Amino acid sequence: MNAGKLVFAQLVEPIHPEQFRRCVRRYRGEYKVKSFACWDQFLCMAFGQLTFRESLRDVEVCLRSREEQLYHVGIRGHVSHSTLADANRVRDWRIYADLAQILIRQARILYQQEPIGMELEETVYALDSTTIDLCLNLFPWARFRRHKAAVKLHTLLDIRGSIPTFIAISQGKQADVRVLDELLLEPGAFYVMDRAYVDFKRLYAFVLAGAFFVTRSKRRIRFSRVEARPVDYPAGVRYDQIVRLKRGSSRRDYPDKLRRIRYYDEETRRDLVFLTNNLSLPAIVIAFLYKCRWRVELFFKWIKQNLRIKHFYGTSDNAVKTQVWISVCVYVLVAILRKRVGAERSLSEIIQILSVNAFEKVPLHELLTDSSNKTTTPHFSNQLMLWD
Repeated sequence: MNAGKLVFAQLVEPIHPEQFRRCVRRYRGEYKVKSFACWDQFLCMAFGQLTFRESLRDVEVCLRSREEQLYHVGIRGHVSHSTLADANRVRDWRIYADLAQILIRQARILYQQEPIGMELEETVYALDSTTIDLCLNLFPWARFRRHKAAVKLHTLLDIRGSIPTFIAISQGKQADVRVLDELLLEPGAFYVMDRAYVDFKRLYAFVLAGAFFVTRSKRRIRFSRVEARPVDYPAGVRYDQIVRLKRGSSRRDYPDKLRRIRYYDEETRRDLVFLTNNLSLPAIVIAFLYKCRWRVELFFKWIKQNLRIKHFYGTSDNAVKTQVWISVCVYVLVAILRKRVGAERSLSEIIQILSVNAFEKVPLHELLTDSSNKTTTPHFSNQLMLWD
């Protein structure tokens, strides 16, 4: 990290200029654009995310107050809230979706040895969605209820490092299970989901792809037991069964065997019934894998508290998706930074520190060092004291 660079410029260093240009060219992002390039748009929006700006006007005012330093950050165009609003409305959001995927690949390499609490070499993903409420008058294209608008953020999270590997933005009324049709399944990986994703035709695609799923069972699903396995009752496992679906339509959709595990959770004092196509792992490991699903809930909570995805700068479909994907880029950039400098601080602490030091020239590894661990050198003054 270069001491001569501004903190904000150091943060975006993992973005290779040529890779960004390829994303722009792929979607003709700068067709007939004479000034205010896509890179200017990205930096302005990323600055708004990093410093918790409430509107594009706020972004404009703050950046213009540092006009002499914008060139060193990388912003070449004239910053105007109207120009930025037009860019968010018309420039393809997929530019920043592709950029996020480039950064995600970097982050996953850095976090691939991150422990997950158990000895498991395979990749573990958690899948879930969160609803973002919108005003129907401003976002009529996102109608959710009669007097309400909303979009859903579907996220597939790599448990190692809590890195989002797949994100889809849909209208709020779309069923969660439909996102399974968009996943590129990784052979050997585990996908942990809640019971909203129980659709046996779609779940059988995991079997065909050589991947594993772990999900909660719905009520009124009829099974025929094939085998009963020994259980670790003190650990909370109540039964471990190999079953087949009993109903004709369900059995046609999923003709293979399933594993059904009942587990008693001491913390919540609830009985949980899991379904999985993995027949070899211990039942207690399957229960632990399902607990990992809560990390995607923590991810949603973090981005809603620390980034701007509940309040949008624009009202068009393209502007909303652009803002969401740039917020994902900022999240992944902070995660990359944390690993590269070896910071022990949480992501929340890091983004708070960056927000108030964006235009300072401080090496990031020094900026993010915990001040409580620094030894202070006593200051001796030559000035006489008034009182001894």
